Amino acid sequence: MSTITAPKTGRPEPAAPAERTARSRPTVTAVVSWAVASLFTAVLLAVLGSVLVAAFGSTWRGTWLPSGWSLDWFRQAWDTPGLADSIAVTFQVAVADVLLALTIGVPAGYVLARKTFPGRSAILLLLLFPAILPPLTYAVQLAALMYRLGLGGTLTAVVLVNLVPILPLVILVTVPFVEQISPDVENAAKVFGANNLRLFLRVLVPLLMPGIVAAGVLSLVRVLGSFELTFFVSSAKTQTLVVTIFGAMSDPGGPPAALTAAMTVFYMAIALIGLVISLRFANPAQALSGRAHGSS
Repeated sequence: MSTITAPKTGRPEPAAPAERTARSRPTVTAVVSWAVASLFTAVLLAVLGSVLVAAFGSTWRGTWLPSGWSLDWFRQAWDTPGLADSIAVTFQVAVADVLLALTIGVPAGYVLARKTFPGRSAILLLLLFPAILPPLTYAVQLAALMYRLGLGGTLTAVVLVNLVPILPLVILVTVPFVEQISPDVENAAKVFGANNLRLFLRVLVPLLMPGIVAAGVLSLVRVLGSFELTFFVSSAKTQTLVVTIFGAMSDPGGPPAALTAAMTVFYMAIALIGLVISLRFANPAQALSGRAHGSS
């Protein structure tokens, strides 16, 4: 009996994949980048750690670490006259400035990104100056203007002068995010009957959320660290926490270093709380990742 064999096709069988792939060696650039990042992180952690140790330490005997730990410096710092008021002012100024900057800056950034008009490049260039120039270069002039308007020493003056550097920052951050959105999205929304307000709130704001969050976080950090602008226009009742800490450190007969360190911990806690609250509503990295997957 004859057997029937399947004809050979002549096609070569696919080669089996290699079991192990050679590991790529790290480049010099990667090694240098990791070394610099590690060194920066170590220095930053060392500075923060020294402040925490000084704030929590109770007794020192000539060693690197204290022989006892206590919360007494924090209690004394909280009881320091004006500290609670400066913390409240810091929260008020930060919230007011970030909300005002986003409310004005996001629509302004949209207009600059979508519209073409004479002087647009000059406006974008002028917006760079308050964002990159040292605040001391224009702090004195702003303070003189506030006092001439009768606002010197008020909370309104503190909010207005701190709005000067962060409003251009919000606009400059918003412009590239708007440019990444296709105009076809807006045209489609208009076809379905969306007016300008609904188009902005329902369509553009969700798409711009990564940029809005990034601009808000940068503005918050800038306001919390603003010293010169607040120092020249604030009074004893309207100064922020960073100005209060500076006054305590610059006073030769002022509080001890441990008490100043406790005040600094309050300042760091406020900055951390503000950052966590900002990232609670939207994460720029996740939003950008999801947007990239959606566009691919």
